Amino acid sequence: MRIDKYLANMNIGSRKEVHSILKQGVVTVNGEVVTVPKKQVKETDEIAVNGNEITYKKYHYFLLNKPKGVISATEDRSQRTVISLLKAKDRYQNIAPVGRLDKDTTGLLLLTNDGPLAHELLAPNKHVAKVYQAQIAGVADQKTVEKFAQGLILGDGTKLKSAKLKILEQDQDNNLSRIEIEIQEGKYHQIKRMFGAVGMKVLELDRISMGKLHLPADLKRGEYKEIGLAEIK
Repeated sequence: MRIDKYLANMNIGSRKEVHSILKQGVVTVNGEVVTVPKKQVKETDEIAVNGNEITYKKYHYFLLNKPKGVISATEDRSQRTVISLLKAKDRYQNIAPVGRLDKDTTGLLLLTNDGPLAHELLAPNKHVAKVYQAQIAGVADQKTVEKFAQGLILGDGTKLKSAKLKILEQDQDNNLSRIEIEIQEGKYHQIKRMFGAVGMKVLELDRISMGKLHLPADLKRGEYKEIGLAEIK
């Protein structure tokens, strides 16, 4: 690809900023100074800016512990997005959240520019499990577990697939429950609507895993970490 596209893709700057950097004579390809934006380069070339090697990576993966108050979008005129939580150096072109968590939902969210992977994780026929923990207004019991396992029918007639519900705590005095739920779908407000269908309300919702990706215990709310191909595979 062109050297200006290569450097822009690696977040060295916008295409215009990269052109300015090239004019400064600080970009080298295999040890030779390059100033022409249309210079063709390969991934195997040794490319450096100010002596710092720029290794090309086609795809980037960031595991975010999403906090409340941000939306799962790439941009928004009035609300803060999950992309705003990334450092400037990590805001690569086409980075986007894989699926969405509601504004008040927390936990694991993958951000990547790997479109094929996003499709694999989100396609209904792939059956990728997503596990959440939640606090519920209402006391979930074995009957609730059975209803979820059978597959609920929502108020609008939507038939859901079987879901695995595990009761972690029951607080009869305060009419509360803590639960863990595994679903293989991702319909709009699905978990909230599921509990609404059985007369309960979700108070807190936190995603802890998606497929074999798990939220690290030491990753604080609002923090993220870059993960490699081994974890993705």
